[in-house]
Amino acid sequence: MQGPFDRGRSRSRRERWRPTLPLLIALLTLPLLTGAAFAHAVAAGDKGYIQEISGINVLPFIYLGAKHMVTGYDHILFLFGVIFFLYRMKHIGIYVSLFALGHSTTMLLGVYFNVGINSYIIDAIIGLSVVYKALDNMGAFQRWLGFQPNTKVATLVFGFFHGFGLSTKIIEYNISWDGLVPNLLAFNVGVEIGQLLALGAILIVMGYWRRTRSFWRHAYTANVIMMTAGFLLIGYQLTGLFVAA
Repeated sequence: MQGPFDRGRSRSRRERWRPTLPLLIALLTLPLLTGAAFAHAVAAGDKGYIQEISGINVLPFIYLGAKHMVTGYDHILFLFGVIFFLYRMKHIGIYVSLFALGHSTTMLLGVYFNVGINSYIIDAIIGLSVVYKALDNMGAFQRWLGFQPNTKVATLVFGFFHGFGLSTKIIEYNISWDGLVPNLLAFNVGVEIGQLLALGAILIVMGYWRRTRSFWRHAYTANVIMMTAGFLLIGYQLTGLFVAA
């Protein structure tokens, strides 16, 4: 079976446009230079706000949800991998909707039913989702297994884990039960707004890059970088797990 890189390999030999790769490397590695990249954390100020308030606070929780998604580099890396070889908006909509369904379901149910998972383990799994998608984009599973795993199912399943990552943090911050359901729903609306903003930015960058002759030349390298970022996320979280133990 011919993969996306096989289709583009003949064209890549003629490409000479180089500035895109250094820029892409910078964009993908910048999150790893910040503490926020290594955890599904909520900022300290937001943590205090969540702990102190009670009652229904729709607009603040919409803001917090949007802020979390826009600054959630693990989410953004995964979304980047999911849409990397998707060109039609219909297909993009399907995959992003599956991710949103998974993310929203476990975030809401996890907090409501107080289902917490060790934050280091769940964040390591989220890092694994980035590695998985990069390998998928590189055609590794077709070569190793001889068939293509169902990418829609994988996107939904990893969406579940991304949602548990956030619900675990919210549980740790002892959110008030007064107004819990409306606040969680508002937070989820904010997450989806943030996801659309992040997705829009990614699509603009990808749309520009795909129109250049450098896309097929550097696409494989971009996924290698994404995979490396995922392994760094996994390593950081597992190190934290062992230190905490």
